[in-house]
Amino acid sequence: MLNRNPWIFSGAVDRIEGCRENGQAVEVLSAAGGFLAVGYVNPMSRIPCRILSWDPVTVDRALIERRIRVAVASRDRVLDRETDACRLINSEGDFLPGLVIDRYGGGVVLQVLTAGMERFRDDIIGVLDEMLAPSFLVERSDVASRLEEGLAERLEVVHGTVSGPVEIRESGLRFRVDVLHGQKTGLYLDQRESRRMIRELARGKRMLDLFSYTGGFGVYAAAGGAAAATLVDSSGPALELARENMALNGFDGIPAEYVRADAFRYLNGAEERWNLIVIDPPSFAVKKAQVEQAARGYKDLILRALGLLDPGGILASYSCSHHINTDLFRQIVYAAVADSGRTAQVIARTTHPPDHPFDICHREGEYLKGIILRVAE
Repeated sequence: MLNRNPWIFSGAVDRIEGCRENGQAVEVLSAAGGFLAVGYVNPMSRIPCRILSWDPVTVDRALIERRIRVAVASRDRVLDRETDACRLINSEGDFLPGLVIDRYGGGVVLQVLTAGMERFRDDIIGVLDEMLAPSFLVERSDVASRLEEGLAERLEVVHGTVSGPVEIRESGLRFRVDVLHGQKTGLYLDQRESRRMIRELARGKRMLDLFSYTGGFGVYAAAGGAAAATLVDSSGPALELARENMALNGFDGIPAEYVRADAFRYLNGAEERWNLIVIDPPSFAVKKAQVEQAARGYKDLILRALGLLDPGGILASYSCSHHINTDLFRQIVYAAVADSGRTAQVIARTTHPPDHPFDICHREGEYLKGIILRVAE
């Protein structure tokens, strides 16, 4: 507690008194009975208490609204004429644990992940309507973690009409986003800055994009002048949307291949070589017990990719698991380079963009990291 981590795990809890309902607001007291914080409690969860404030406050709609307004105002630097999609609320990073809100064009996608935020669901929707008057509001609380909170999954168009993918702009590029059934809330908004970096590096390159999803990196690479692109993903619908996104931006004339395959198997059988490879997989370590296996998976991917990279080529590799911290990820990449027998230089390291802040005391919120290498000629 003294380090102000907003998660209190069960091992740190002596007892919970007076809890009548999951998600109820409580005071957190020290063993001596002194005030420590205000949070909400859920005895069912492996994180039975999540902190809302380190000062005595009343947990009500006014508190939630005030924090939503502050967070939304801070996104002004992200949203402009060229970008109309971003994260508005990033859970603990905006001091609203269990709440995620993303903007897609004129609409909003909401995730309510915990019992504490579920109690304020109607208030949150009301605040969003008052502040943003969204053209649509979709709730994507269809995540397994809700079951651990004693909540049913929920997927609902709260209001407005969403009959298919919606179109958004990012960095002047156009994307169709499946906000109803796509991964996360539809698009990996946290990789915006990394996509921009790839655009700057892509001129004249033959690109391989592993775990390409709906083509974010591929579209940016094409915008940067890539000579050709191979997009690999295990999802047929995602690849079809990637193809549409390339065409939407006028890049359907660029030689492109869309391959539905497991990335590991694809690399095993690949004979072609590339001079730009992007590896952006889903989390390999959802639980701490999976870290060792995940580290082997990341290293294997990077090692195989290095074997298919031309001299002077660029490899961009990312991890979105908070269990794989920045130091460990660097060690994984280093080990892969060492085993490859190649020489490489780090030309960039990436992390969260400004619309995905994390609480400095909450290391679990610092999940995204990337390393971009250039191998020697």
